Amino acid sequence: MKKVVFIALALILVIGIMPFTACGGAEEEYKIGAVLGITGFNSALGEPEKQTLEMLEEAINDAGGINGKNVKIIIYDTETDSTTCFTATKRLIEQDNVLAIIGASSSGVTMAILDTVTDAEVPLVSLAASDQIIKPVEERYWIFKTPQTNSMVVARVYDYLSDQGISEVALITASDGFGALGLEELKDVASTWGMTIVADESFDPDDTDMTTQLAVIKGKNPEAVICWGTNKGSAVIADNMKDLAMEMPLVMSHGIANRDFIDLAGEAANGVIFPAGKLLVTEQLPDDDPQKDVLLAYKADFEYLYGEGNVDTFGGHAWDAFTLITDAIQSLVDEGKEVDRAGIRDKLESAELVGISGIFNMSSTDHLGLTPDCLVLVEIVDGEWTLAEE
Repeated sequence: MKKVVFIALALILVIGIMPFTACGGAEEEYKIGAVLGITGFNSALGEPEKQTLEMLEEAINDAGGINGKNVKIIIYDTETDSTTCFTATKRLIEQDNVLAIIGASSSGVTMAILDTVTDAEVPLVSLAASDQIIKPVEERYWIFKTPQTNSMVVARVYDYLSDQGISEVALITASDGFGALGLEELKDVASTWGMTIVADESFDPDDTDMTTQLAVIKGKNPEAVICWGTNKGSAVIADNMKDLAMEMPLVMSHGIANRDFIDLAGEAANGVIFPAGKLLVTEQLPDDDPQKDVLLAYKADFEYLYGEGNVDTFGGHAWDAFTLITDAIQSLVDEGKEVDRAGIRDKLESAELVGISGIFNMSSTDHLGLTPDCLVLVEIVDGEWTLAEE
């Protein structure tokens, strides 16, 4: 791996790690686990998450670790499978003895390990969207997350459509956990926003043709189509809508905030609008945006290692999770307290961080700590992400 040239300075500024000092031969490490969908249909999420964690691990250790102790990231591939994730999580807890766990990459897979980490009293910082991951908070004492919630994104979608004078919508959602939880939220609050759902179709994320479902939707004559899924299936939806000459607006979820969607959908991606964190349009933000410097630093570091244009919000979720956990460890060290699972959990519950996904202010009643203004509307124009006019 190439050496990171920018991130060490960014980490010193953000989480206050000490300037470089020799480790003095100490073998003890702060071990953090990660369960990521590096393969399987959510690989476009898991791969940038893995890359980001590896980048940060190298950077923090090159800068002296945390008070001379290295941080060790132990990453297992869930294969986007709940059973595989469960087994890997048990291994991280019982064999690797990690202090905290990052993951999983998707909502359905994360939901499968909530009881496991809760029973073991290990803090988990999820990289998935569902509100149910952290709610009700009294049952999610050990659970935190970094992506914006489904409820925030749905509100942003409906707010946009309402501003456009649109009230009759068709839904087409993935049949996986992410799609199911998104569909639930879309239905639950539709009437609050004055929306009438005229069609409700679903698709398998691995399907290669959705013209049958879309033909049904076209026959219902909606004013807009809302697609809730991740890259592969959503790209097929965009392409099939173009083939069927469906010219109504296509609005998608934050699950497509990845270059893979544009590459898969090709010209059909143009015109798609979706809410996302600010990372995709960093250079278009005003200079006084409080996140801009952090976003620019992460983008530069990631693209230096992995190629220009490859940064996306999923890697950003991992940046936030890693930084929140290492910040908690640093805080415990600074206070002369034992670095253990319970201590990290307590520090996460009061965490404040200007991050990639937004500005975090966590509390005992909010294990995310973001507000809706962390989202912007993005439109794909000529194959590029563009800050949409509102």
